[in-house]
Amino acid sequence: MIQKMHTVTLHDAETQLAQLVEQAARGEAFIISKAGRPMVKVIPFDATIGHPQRLGFMEGEISVPDDFDRMGSSEIATLFTGSVS
Repeated sequence: MIQKMHTVTLHDAETQLAQLVEQAARGEAFIISKAGRPMVKVIPFDATIGHPQRLGFMEGEISVPDDFDRMGSSEIATLFTGSVS
């Protein structure tokens, strides 16, 4: 079940910052909005620890050939010059 995240206005966040920081530290993430538009999501600092990052997600799954930068070079040259090199 997806829970709707609590939203506070920027003004309320300014006046209740200490309480809201404690709330987030306990794992209760929330959103700060300005003029009815969501601006930021506040989450506990260590909430991202242990989650895999997107960059490098396929490490070890694929390999790049040593001649990768030369692959298809003759076909590409033919497309540009109209003759085989």
